[in-house]
Amino acid sequence: MAERYEGGYHCGAVRFTCEADLSTVLECNCSHCSKKGFLLVFVPKTHFELTSGADKVTEYRFHTHKIAHHFCSVCGVQPHGFGQMPDGTETAAINARCLDGVDLTALNRVLYDGASV
Repeated sequence: MAERYEGGYHCGAVRFTCEADLSTVLECNCSHCSKKGFLLVFVPKTHFELTSGADKVTEYRFHTHKIAHHFCSVCGVQPHGFGQMPDGTETAAINARCLDGVDLTALNRVLYDGASV
């Protein structure tokens, strides 16, 4: 069941809210996700709102350049990115590690073999 969460970047310069279901999170082993330790939850982009600090957000794209990975120009933390689901729905990928008050040890992690894709 989706709940409302607040989150932000390490330096506090950027904050966001989202409505997400954290019953499972994706742990991907691709070169990007594994090096950054992402625990991802995907939500429709309409369920994500940047509430402050848009001027501090920088974008990084790699491989197929389909995902806009957003990170902070101040502290470098990467809490979210934007892309599309296979059906074309605009999606936000949110790093659960950047959500306030979430017990990361309680999350059900689903492993994804992104290294083989």
